[in-house]
Amino acid sequence: MPVLITIQTASPPNISLHQLRQRAERLMRLCGCAENELSILLIDDPAMAQLNEQYRNKKGPTNVLAFAMQEGEGVQPVADLLGDVIISLDTATREAMADGVTLHQRVTILLIHGLLHLLGFDHERSRAEERSMADREKQLLHQLLIEERRGKVVTLAINVDHVATLRQARGISEPDPVLAAGICELAGAQGIVVHLREDRRHIQDRDVRLLRQTVKTKLNLEMGATEEIIDIALEIKPDMITLVPEKRRELTTEGGLNVAGQKKKLQEVIGRMRKAGIPVSLFIDPDTKQISAAHEVGATFVEIHTGRYCDAATDKLRDREFSLIATAAEEAYEQGLRVNAGHGLNYLNTRRVAALGTIEELSIGHAIMARAIFVGLDQAVREMLALLPAR
Repeated sequence: MPVLITIQTASPPNISLHQLRQRAERLMRLCGCAENELSILLIDDPAMAQLNEQYRNKKGPTNVLAFAMQEGEGVQPVADLLGDVIISLDTATREAMADGVTLHQRVTILLIHGLLHLLGFDHERSRAEERSMADREKQLLHQLLIEERRGKVVTLAINVDHVATLRQARGISEPDPVLAAGICELAGAQGIVVHLREDRRHIQDRDVRLLRQTVKTKLNLEMGATEEIIDIALEIKPDMITLVPEKRRELTTEGGLNVAGQKKKLQEVIGRMRKAGIPVSLFIDPDTKQISAAHEVGATFVEIHTGRYCDAATDKLRDREFSLIATAAEEAYEQGLRVNAGHGLNYLNTRRVAALGTIEELSIGHAIMARAIFVGLDQAVREMLALLPAR
């Protein structure tokens, strides 16, 4: 089932060719033509405009063209070569931005459209055929997403910092974040997150030590890359650490870590953690530069900062920020990084992020603790778990 991808653009395409090939192979299996060969050509608008005029007598570029090796509606090909699907990345990029989806998602839709043309479907001959092709496109996209997510589970890690915040407000011993972590795990959470800050405004050293002894799932220690906290992490050995930026005057973590600006320092910290057997995640903004830097310094995970998406004031801005998150997650996944996400997620905006097939885990704290005031912590955790993709 060879899939040949050819690139004829002035600059390298901003998509994962590995993912495109995998999706093409899956789609061919779903269409019953797994033994055939498919050629995918990625070009720019000028080249597409030339082809569009030459073969369709139409001016300007289109998004996708398909040239089949066999004609006939709905028939299965018998020749080895199925045909060519030609996609203009320029047009696909504009359409992705207009639709509020990632370029990967838009190219996948165009690939499905072109593939169906190769199999004899046509949307220009009649309304009935147009509806039939549209229905088949939706069906294939749905089947493709199911296949990609099969066996993948988006897990929920709960940040219990704000239980400690409430405790510290009175300077007493309750509520206890260690007890809260146990309730979260019993309700189904697959991880516990705490941030041991330099100023110790909420989580204390004793909390982390007790959590290391009591957490049954996974303990993720968020921390700044300071020598004092590094030493504590190396002593306690959490299941993983997440390096975050830390400012004394901030209410909570604001923005992602500037990995590109401190590669040497972070590489040294990651090396020390690796020797101790502790995987490292870097909390970063959805930015290509930071993702590449995270890969270069040897991180195992990145946690995509979802704050701007969650705080967006309009649907248009929210869609734009979601597109950045989705693209960043795909880019990180393609570079071999494992991908988590978090910050600001709540009961209204989590489902969309959780549906991204490249994300393994969501880190959520404030929304769950706020909900717990009204319904109890056990119920608040279960309600959030219900929003994640079905297991």
